[in-house]
Amino acid sequence: MFDVEKIRDDFPILKTNLIYLDSAATSQKPVQVIDAVDEFYKKHNSNVARGLYKLAEEATLQYEEVREKTRNFINANDTKEIIFTKNTTEGANVIMRGWGEKFLNKGDKIVTTILEHHSNFVPWQQLAKRVGAKFEVIDIDDTGLLDETDLEKKIRGAKFVAVSAASNVLGTLPNIQKICKLSHENGAICAVDGAQYTPSMKMNVKKLDCDFLSFSGHKMLAPFGAGVLYGKQELLEGMDPLLYGSEMIRSVSIEKSEWAELPYKFEAGTPTVDAIVGFGAAIDYLNKIGLEKIRTHEESLIAYMLKRFQEIKGLKIIGPRDVKKRGSLVAFTLEGVHPHDISAMLAEDNICIRSGHHCAMPLHTRLGIPASTRASIYLYNKKEEIDQLVESLQRVKQIFG
Repeated sequence: MFDVEKIRDDFPILKTNLIYLDSAATSQKPVQVIDAVDEFYKKHNSNVARGLYKLAEEATLQYEEVREKTRNFINANDTKEIIFTKNTTEGANVIMRGWGEKFLNKGDKIVTTILEHHSNFVPWQQLAKRVGAKFEVIDIDDTGLLDETDLEKKIRGAKFVAVSAASNVLGTLPNIQKICKLSHENGAICAVDGAQYTPSMKMNVKKLDCDFLSFSGHKMLAPFGAGVLYGKQELLEGMDPLLYGSEMIRSVSIEKSEWAELPYKFEAGTPTVDAIVGFGAAIDYLNKIGLEKIRTHEESLIAYMLKRFQEIKGLKIIGPRDVKKRGSLVAFTLEGVHPHDISAMLAEDNICIRSGHHCAMPLHTRLGIPASTRASIYLYNKKEEIDQLVESLQRVKQIFG
């Protein structure tokens, strides 16, 4: 049984009258994660992979245990394929610099979609400029789904394809397995942005057969500063590091330097050990509840939100209406009211939502709107909060006429 009230008891910040509907930006943290970080600092604080004393060995063991939890969480083959980063953005840039600049050439084709967050758009745009590659963008249809005809046309002849598993604006859930298959049939590498997908939907990299996957811990209950880049081992071994120095070194002489084996080759400098420990606690928490149960709860809330939004005159829902084809958010516009005014007025009712272009300016240009308002939910939200959101939106509509 999914007991949302029991879950809410684990989140200290929700014990006030806060209505938090911005989990697509970052999730709130349960006490289990907060306590794990607190305990690390109180009992195990040390740098990892450096000291031979007991404290350092304990910290290193905790750190590496999280790598194994992460491997299992996404069903990767080996912990060598799990690179710890700060966030999804860093993961994309590791791919761009380490694989893209090394293996892409003038005239090659790089493909992404109009749905993308800037972090899965700008790196490939800039990579194309650097190496002289073609940069093409897959369009959407009127419902907010990827245009299948355009998708197949653009991927044909591509060398690199980047796509989000879930849009952070429309909520669209592209068929990632099909896109990976099409990419490989055309000899292309496929990189997946899992930032909006991984927090509540099972990511199986073996089944998807994606070449890379990047995601952020802070969107799935973990602290800021914990991110993951998964890559197939043979690809990672052929890549150059993004950063140099410290633990990514095997040996250094005046003449040359040699890099450490995977995954440490890509983990230069002191890592965010505390955040990674918290990330491990977040994985444990999600596994205990069950991603399937979380996703079912989200679908129920999104269906309810879509239904209630239809009661508000002048409110236009953006993106797919089928909850099976969208993630845990709903973006919308309200006739006659700027999204920033909506967000500011809802803040007076202690409702937290997001307004703006959501780091997806090309998509908003494609939609013909300067900005939108976005309400996003997670495992700790409930129907009563959506009712309060609708009530506040009705008040906003009345004030602006």
